[in-house]
Amino acid sequence: MTATTEAAGPRAPRPVPQARGGAVVQSVRDSLVVARRNLIRMARIPEVVIFGLIQPIMFVVLFSYVFGGSIAVGGSTDPDTYREFLMAGIFAQTVTFATAGAGAGIADDMHKGLIDRFRSLPMARGAVLTGRTLADLVQTALTLVVLAVVAVIVGWRIHDGVLKALAGFALLLLLGYAFSWIGALIGLSVRTPEAATSGGLIWLFPLTFISNAFVPSDNMPAVLRHIAEWNPFSATVQASRVLFGNLPEGYPVPGAWPMQHPVLASLLWSVVIIAFFRALAVRKYRAAA
Repeated sequence: MTATTEAAGPRAPRPVPQARGGAVVQSVRDSLVVARRNLIRMARIPEVVIFGLIQPIMFVVLFSYVFGGSIAVGGSTDPDTYREFLMAGIFAQTVTFATAGAGAGIADDMHKGLIDRFRSLPMARGAVLTGRTLADLVQTALTLVVLAVVAVIVGWRIHDGVLKALAGFALLLLLGYAFSWIGALIGLSVRTPEAATSGGLIWLFPLTFISNAFVPSDNMPAVLRHIAEWNPFSATVQASRVLFGNLPEGYPVPGAWPMQHPVLASLLWSVVIIAFFRALAVRKYRAAA
């Protein structure tokens, strides 16, 4: 009886095991790991969160009590009417101004070489940026909760039920998340966190003030009025007012399509901004030296 022998020659290399569930699951898992890292970092530096709360609270108090009786909304100069009209604009400004913090954080990681270390790891390319923007979204949500409590204290109320109010806050957070991708692109494009902060704010001021956030757009010059009515920021502010029930009686709704369909316009604007600027940011991240 002859014994069988194994075929001579080198063994074939074993295939590298793939992540369970494929590339999508791998990307989600990597993004959550990076988000957790950033949240832990934020928790260890609480002054960043605290200082981030001071500015929107100051805006609430100053605009409510300084300008409350001098700006007419829907033909009324009642301070309570203006206060309810104002709050959606303050909420939207707060979530969009978080863009500067997102850009500065990524620029800081780039400056310290942390991004280079992430790029050398076997992880999804977009996970570092996605994780960072998700962590910023959590911080923005916490800021929005505190700001809503302050708004209730100064007299702001919702009038169309809790579910619609939650939908309004969801649109605000979606806009903030969309703008955080603009911040990510800025952070990858500059050399220092200071430059990222300046670059993240310089375009936000005209965007937020040429809008319907603080004053009705119907009294603006024609050119500025059209810009305000088609501004993605204005669409989210208008949608939030509708969902909160904060549009006063007699308030003239502009005829522009985004103002007539603000909820849909807000969703479309946010989705387009996320898709466009995420693609640019991931491409910039891959090409970063």
